[in-house]
Amino acid sequence: MALSLEPVARRERVWSTATVLARLALAAGFLSAVADRFGWWGPPHTASVSWGDFAAYTAYTHRLAPYLPGGLVDAAAWAATAAELVLGLTLLAGFLVRWSAGAAAALLLVFALSMALFLSWEAPLSASVFAAAAAALLLGLSPVRTFAFSFDRLCERTSS
Repeated sequence: MALSLEPVARRERVWSTATVLARLALAAGFLSAVADRFGWWGPPHTASVSWGDFAAYTAYTHRLAPYLPGGLVDAAAWAATAAELVLGLTLLAGFLVRWSAGAAAALLLVFALSMALFLSWEAPLSASVFAAAAAALLLGLSPVRTFAFSFDRLCERTSS
């Protein structure tokens, strides 16, 4: 009696779907946050807008990192924005997925811990930051063959 590969093939398809969804969800979260900082979702103090401009985001950064001197708060705000933009784009494209997922997990864990320590423990839980970090970690541990619709998988196929 031959062993059926159907359960394995089905599991691979589900795993591939999960990696695409994780990449898209993480990328959307990062890119949406960047868009909000530049007012693309609307002006400050309007519905569904967290910051609305970079000044409001910088003030929020200061709340999350009160230990930083004033000049470094601006640098930290710009560094976080650049990191989120790069990670959002690389995850969306499926480029360097493992590296991007690991960096995303680290960034999200720092963000979650800062929220917990300097705002409240409820803040990162309600914003699902720990869940996003866990999704990034799982994505980073996924086999490259499960990275459907990605440059990484395309490169793996061409090098095989």
